[in-house]
Amino acid sequence: MAPDTSICKEVPKFHSIHSDYSKSNANTEVQKVPSTKSATASVGRPGISSSNGVHELLDCHICMSMMYPPIHQCPNGHTLCSECKLRVHNRCPTCRHELGNIRCLALERVAESLELHCKYQSLGCYDMFPYSGKLNHEQECRFRPYNCPYAGSECSVMGDIPTLVTHLKDDHKVDMHDGCTFNHRYVKSNLEEVENATWMLTVFNCFGKQFCLHFETFRLGMAPVYMAFLRFMGDDNEAKKFSYTLEVGADRRKLTWQGVPRSIRLSHQKVRDSQDGLIIHKNLAIFFSGGDGRELKLRLTGRIWKEQ
Repeated sequence: MAPDTSICKEVPKFHSIHSDYSKSNANTEVQKVPSTKSATASVGRPGISSSNGVHELLDCHICMSMMYPPIHQCPNGHTLCSECKLRVHNRCPTCRHELGNIRCLALERVAESLELHCKYQSLGCYDMFPYSGKLNHEQECRFRPYNCPYAGSECSVMGDIPTLVTHLKDDHKVDMHDGCTFNHRYVKSNLEEVENATWMLTVFNCFGKQFCLHFETFRLGMAPVYMAFLRFMGDDNEAKKFSYTLEVGADRRKLTWQGVPRSIRLSHQKVRDSQDGLIIHKNLAIFFSGGDGRELKLRLTGRIWKEQ
């Protein structure tokens, strides 16, 4: 283990709010509308890439996002996406006519003939996808940005790994360490305040990758516990190439955990709730801290290695 020891600070913790995004699939009537010649001419045969003119036709003029079937329209031909149809309470924002349940079949057929770039092209994904499959790909694209892994506050920053490493260092002031072994000391003065406390995140540069060490306290059911776990700054298939150990103890007794770091694609809350880490019950934490029950003083050591 590394000879130097760092003392980790406790920071306030806040709850994060997550939301799911889904497409509406309501039962609808179908009505044809006059097709746009320029749009049809720009598409030609199925399977070709789209032009700017077609892109403009497929952009919802309310939210400015691309429309995916079902594409809705009012009786006067104004189109909008499924999500915006719900937001405008079934009334066309352009002509104020009642929308009903009319689908724009012509525009849906145009959409089905297209191939589009992934929206993460600027981050390295250069593949083309059928219009209907683009959303599904983007939800799992390996180039999609990561959420900030900092657990001490709600943070909306997203980006690639180098961007997040800089963000963690400059904005969250996290502890940054080089090396694959560590020796940390976690201190807390009031052991009665055990609910939802978290300590400063530590980021390790190891094997050319970055790993986040989390340490916090919360109630598991009715029992107060302390938990330490490691997350990998990258995708899950890369995370599985590594293993790590965590160890805490005193007076010739020790508690050891060996596991695989979880990708930061999985939220901090989900990793914590899965209990995939070193869990120390309060009584044992007090014993390892000297037994007087007045102050937490846990020494956590660990090692990261790459599997062959």
